[in-house]
Amino acid sequence: MDDIVRAALAKWPNVPACYGWLMLDRRGAWRMRDEAAQRAQSLGSPVRHAALIAFIVRNYDVDEHGRWYFQNGPQRVYLELEYTPYVVRLARDADTARDALTLTDQTDASWEPVACWTDDRGAVLFSGHAHGDARARIAVLHDHDLDLFADRLDGDAGRHPDHASPPLQFVWRRDRILPIATIRAEDVAAQFGFVASPAALAAHDAHR
Repeated sequence: MDDIVRAALAKWPNVPACYGWLMLDRRGAWRMRDEAAQRAQSLGSPVRHAALIAFIVRNYDVDEHGRWYFQNGPQRVYLELEYTPYVVRLARDADTARDALTLTDQTDASWEPVACWTDDRGAVLFSGHAHGDARARIAVLHDHDLDLFADRLDGDAGRHPDHASPPLQFVWRRDRILPIATIRAEDVAAQFGFVASPAALAAHDAHR
C-alpha cells in the first residue's frame, strides 16, 4: 500500500466504502462502471491510464470476508469480479530452458502454480503463490493462452496403466507435472473464499 494512502486512512478513517464502480474482467482488465453500466449490468469501460492502473495494482488487497478492493486514499473501493481476483498469462520463458513456462498475473507478479483445474465452461484455473507473497491465490487463465496450455497437456498413460483413459496433466516443467482436477464455475468463489460481487452482497445485507 502506498504511504500516501496510509496517511489518508489515518486522517480520515471512517470514509464510507464504494461498491460497484470498479470491476476486474476475466482478461485481467480493470474497468470503470458508471451508473448506466451498473444498471445495465455491463462490464464498463477499460481503464487505460497507465498511472491509474499502477496505483490500483499497488493498493489492491482483500478484506477478512474475501472481498477484494482498491484502497483509493481513505476510501475502500470494492471490486466486482467477472470471475476470479487474479487473471494469469501463460508464456514460454525465453531466458531459460526451452520447455520452461511463466505465469504472470494482472499486477505483473510472477506465479508458482501448485494446482490446476478446468471448469464446466471451458476455463482453466491455477492456484499458487506469487513470488514474495505467502498467501495462496486463485486465478483464471487468460483465454488467449489456452492453446499454449493445451500444448503442455500430457495423458501420462505410463504412470496410470489401470486407467482406460489416462487423466490429463499439465506439464509446468519437466520435473513438475500438475494433475488437472475439474470444478464447476459456480463453485469457484465459495471453494476459494472470495466474494465475486461485494455490491450484490451489500445490497442484500441492506434489505435484510
